[in-house]
Amino acid sequence: MLCNPFSPLAAPFVRRVWLGAFTLFLSVPALAQTAPDAPSEEEFAACLAKIESKAVEAGVSSDTAKSVLADARYVERVIELDRRQPEFTTTFADYLNRRVNDDRVTRGRELLETHSDLLARVTRETGVPAPYLVSFWGLETNFGSYFGKMAVPSSLATLACDPRRSDYFTGELISALHIVDEGAISAERMEGSWAGAMGHVQFMPSVFLRYAVDADNDGRRDLWNSLDDAMMSAGKFLEDLGWDSEYRWGREVSLPDGFDYSLADGRRLPLSEWRELGLTDAFGRPLANDDIKAALVVPAGHEGPAFLAYKNFNVIMGWNRSEFYAIAVGHLADRIAGAGTLQQPPPEDTPNLARDDIQALQRKLTEAGYDTGEPDGIMGPATRAAIRNYQQDHDMIADGYPGADLFQALEITLASASG
Repeated sequence: MLCNPFSPLAAPFVRRVWLGAFTLFLSVPALAQTAPDAPSEEEFAACLAKIESKAVEAGVSSDTAKSVLADARYVERVIELDRRQPEFTTTFADYLNRRVNDDRVTRGRELLETHSDLLARVTRETGVPAPYLVSFWGLETNFGSYFGKMAVPSSLATLACDPRRSDYFTGELISALHIVDEGAISAERMEGSWAGAMGHVQFMPSVFLRYAVDADNDGRRDLWNSLDDAMMSAGKFLEDLGWDSEYRWGREVSLPDGFDYSLADGRRLPLSEWRELGLTDAFGRPLANDDIKAALVVPAGHEGPAFLAYKNFNVIMGWNRSEFYAIAVGHLADRIAGAGTLQQPPPEDTPNLARDDIQALQRKLTEAGYDTGEPDGIMGPATRAAIRNYQQDHDMIADGYPGADLFQALEITLASASG
């Protein structure tokens, strides 16, 4: 089970890999791009022929490469999904409330009990506590209820023959061929997401090859039909990413009046220093006077909840590079382990921001002397830093968050407000 919810410490565990720099960013979509014209049948066939040669050179059997790629089809829907990004960014409240709700918590607790022996085994072998394993499972496939219905070889072939990320998806397709070649699953039954993620825990083929294990000893690494294999594989992946069972993911905290939000810039300070700065746990109790380092995260700005994130938060982001996702995994794990809801829920009236809104903000900040880099509509570290610097210079709360007051100060009309 999780450690005491008011302590960052859990049972002793030998430390593994530390991931390095603590990168935090707002969870926003990438730029939408115009989909290119579909390749002709001849062009697609030529692309697959090149991939077949590369696959054989990489050790895939000629029979597997030829037969699987012969059945691969170009799927325009895959390109649409790859290019289509939501017009508006998802607020933290919307993201969290959709993913961490009472139904999912109840189901997670039931499955924690049902699979207690398996989960205990995974924890013993990898150090990853059971509630986290169940949390990942819940967020990835709603506890195995939906794996995706796309034919993975065709999805990956489509993306491999598209110029945007051809090299990456060519590698993933070749990895998928290796999986078929080893007999883990037939090409016909290899279904998953439009981007090729597969099974209970939605591994990409390259991750499958490196981390999937045959935990039930049936001779196959089967992440679709064997929960034993899926949970142990997830544990091995997190272990290799650097999971440290001395720590939880993070915790909700309470900030004092007049707090300097510019400290929520990704810096990692000892818990004792956060304590000296007036932070308490979410219930107002003093933090431990300890040298454990943590970063302050305020995903909805100064009006929302605040979290101190330990190193396992960064491990979770190694699975999915989204701050929102990492908080959702950690909070759902806490809830499954018996904790309650957040003491400071995120505000639900925060406006959604269109990509055009962020681009307009970036241009205005740069014009005012706060360089954001290329105005790409993405809330990356440079834009967050520019916002924070502008806020500091204009007597605003320097939380680095693009709130309505910032847009008003810069005289920007939100696209959502202008129709």
